[in-house]
Amino acid sequence: MSAATATAAAPGAQPRPRRTLRPGLVGDIAAQTAVLLALAATWEIVTRAGLVHPFLLPRLSDILARIWTDALSGAVFLDLGLTLYRALLGFSIATAIGLPLGVLMARSKAVRWFFDPLISIGFPMPKISFLPIFILWFDIYDTSKIIMITFSCLFPIVSAAYAGTMGVDRWPVWSARSFGATENQILREVVLPMALPQILTGLQIALPVGLITTVVTEMLMGGRGIGGSMISAGRFADSVGVFAGIVEVAVLGFVVIRLLVMLRARLLSWHAEARA
Repeated sequence: MSAATATAAAPGAQPRPRRTLRPGLVGDIAAQTAVLLALAATWEIVTRAGLVHPFLLPRLSDILARIWTDALSGAVFLDLGLTLYRALLGFSIATAIGLPLGVLMARSKAVRWFFDPLISIGFPMPKISFLPIFILWFDIYDTSKIIMITFSCLFPIVSAAYAGTMGVDRWPVWSARSFGATENQILREVVLPMALPQILTGLQIALPVGLITTVVTEMLMGGRGIGGSMISAGRFADSVGVFAGIVEVAVLGFVVIRLLVMLRARLLSWHAEARA
């Protein structure tokens, strides 16, 4: 008898559950798809009926045709690639700085005393107002754009890491200490796993902020990228090109956010929220 058969025949053995899509999840996906298709159909019908001037709201079919033409020429992939590169690089730098800083603020009074006023003042400020300063300090090319994106993403990441670490229940920490665990072991095996849900929430907030900042900086500073292409189309009264950029940004944001949600589900497969 094989090991698998023996295990299955063992008293009290439970067969491994097969992963299937939950009916509620399938229904949610179907409902969201139906809503998007209904909006797209309404858009096309309204514009074809002439209820809205085509300059103010072009036909969806014309916009998709423009995106297809730009995709064949490679312009779409160049703009999407540059925008995604800037957003992810700025987001990654902010994550590399913000996560350790937030954890240190929660675990060190001296670090918290120094950085807490800066975070409290900077968090509600409109970060894009610092763009002229970054242009003066650096340049009008990618450096200032990426620093602007990093600056915008930094505050929600630091705040989430700080709040998540501060909110860890003290009983598991005390229990780990009573068993002789070192502070590094407690941080790595107790504090960070328990703070991970809130840390990931901060990352899910920061990434859309980074995408928004990327498009805005591209609009203000020009150059290639989705934002730069949109503002260039706007200067030439090319409303189809502007709306094509909006659709491209929407698709890019949807894909990136869904990937982050999938990453969260994988990292928190052990957590209670995965069973909710």
